[in-house]
Amino acid sequence: MAAQVFAYIEHKNGVADDTALELISAARKIYPDASITAIVTGSGPDLDAVCNDLAASYPEVWKFDKTELAYPNAEVIRKLLVAVLPPDAVVLVPHDTFGMDLSPGLSIKLDSVFVSDTVDFEGFEGDNLKVIRQEYSGQVSTHVMADVSAGVVINVRPGVFQPDESKSAAGQVVDKSSEVGELTAARRFLEIVEAEAGDVDITKEDILVSVGRGIEDQDNIEIAEELAEAVGGVVSCSRPIVDAKWLEKARQVGTSGQTVKPKVYMALGISGSFQHLGGLKGNPFIVAVNKNPKAPIFQVADVGVVEDLLEFVPVLTEKIREGK
Repeated sequence: MAAQVFAYIEHKNGVADDTALELISAARKIYPDASITAIVTGSGPDLDAVCNDLAASYPEVWKFDKTELAYPNAEVIRKLLVAVLPPDAVVLVPHDTFGMDLSPGLSIKLDSVFVSDTVDFEGFEGDNLKVIRQEYSGQVSTHVMADVSAGVVINVRPGVFQPDESKSAAGQVVDKSSEVGELTAARRFLEIVEAEAGDVDITKEDILVSVGRGIEDQDNIEIAEELAEAVGGVVSCSRPIVDAKWLEKARQVGTSGQTVKPKVYMALGISGSFQHLGGLKGNPFIVAVNKNPKAPIFQVADVGVVEDLLEFVPVLTEKIREGK
């Protein structure tokens, strides 16, 4: 089945987001032989660096370099995509805060199907693509039949597809900046407000011991701190821990917290919502401890332990200390 697949690429400071290579794998799961085009928007020399790097992975990279695109404004980028995409396009977008802003309106403008928070694909039945997505914080998997004959916009959950690191495309960068006219929007970018610095910078740590609701009580965080000390890491957390004021905001991992790239990530009592996993980059080795065997975190974990963390973690800490 022929298809035109496009991947919207997010980037920052001249570096493409980790999801850029994950979207290639997602596209291949849908159409194994499809040619995939990367769409990169922005302004300035950093944009060239991103495009040139992506050309090693994508057969074709469409570059849009305009001052209006210096900061990613979903309202502006929707207009751009509607102007350049073919009517039957298959568009892949990361399912993060920006993707959730961009994609629903884009599908309406393209008069195409929209599927959010996708975690897998199961082939076709005619023109219907079988899509798996998740509901209720990952407690329920939903199987959706999406008619893609007139195009589709799919938000792909970050981290669920292995990144394609083959870099064998030898693609070309095509500057399409002149193909879009004036890009105006009712909203405009004002400024970036940096988060306040905490006592620890979790973005620079190789080992993170992260706690979620399963820690149950503020006093129990000491269990995680002892494990972190034993493995040479620091404690981080999911949003409920910050909302409860048990740990400072600077230690939060997720789309509304910090983006981290550790080598090892230990998730203790964390369910694994896309909001949390959206802050986890770089394909770390993930160890998950959760007493709920159906917790979504186990879908991405390299090692999963179905136990009560309050009983398991102290034993693990002691064994690590003995090993030293």
